[in-house]
Amino acid sequence: MDIPVLVDGNEHAAITVLLAHGAGAGMDHEFMTDIAQRLACEQIKVVRFNFPYMAKRAITGKKSPPDRAPKLLAAFEALIAHYTQSKTCLFLAGKSMGGRMASHLSQLETVRGVMCLGFPFHPPKQLEKYRGEHLACVTKPMLIVQGERDTFGTREECSAFVLSSSIALEFIPDGDHGFKPRVRSGFTETGNRELAVTKMRDFIERNTGAMRNDNDNNI
Repeated sequence: MDIPVLVDGNEHAAITVLLAHGAGAGMDHEFMTDIAQRLACEQIKVVRFNFPYMAKRAITGKKSPPDRAPKLLAAFEALIAHYTQSKTCLFLAGKSMGGRMASHLSQLETVRGVMCLGFPFHPPKQLEKYRGEHLACVTKPMLIVQGERDTFGTREECSAFVLSSSIALEFIPDGDHGFKPRVRSGFTETGNRELAVTKMRDFIERNTGAMRNDNDNNI
């Protein structure tokens, strides 16, 4: 497999989460690293990876726009095929664009569920460019963790979106697209990230039954 990856957690864990990055930052971004390390534990292995355009950027140092969706999805599917061979319980996850790509692959037979961190329902201030039509038809379990102030889909805006009953939409208090709250809110970025990871681990437990309750504080 020629897709660059970073692995957190037990290499032989029973559960694997493939975690995709957003449009502007790669697998080694501080947010990605923090979420992966908080989520990884004895029973969960987190695999971060770079989409082709980001892998090229890491080599050349030159910024380029994201690849078209078919190329992004092909890279994701290649990883899914690779990790399916290990007979692990497989979940997909992603930040922003990475989560949107994961949501399009939810129906693959080997995928147990999908987790989206900051779903880009629309570009900021462009509600008419809605990107979530397919979410009305999802049948596999899916978790969307959204900041209440996310400019790609605020809590108020999300109330009008048509989502499948298979989707759990959870909000992070006063969070922006990266879950960061305003100082005056009384919430903290660290606390919001911990809350997001707790929601992810609860989702995994609900959909595998393989997690032990005594692991819940090890994030």
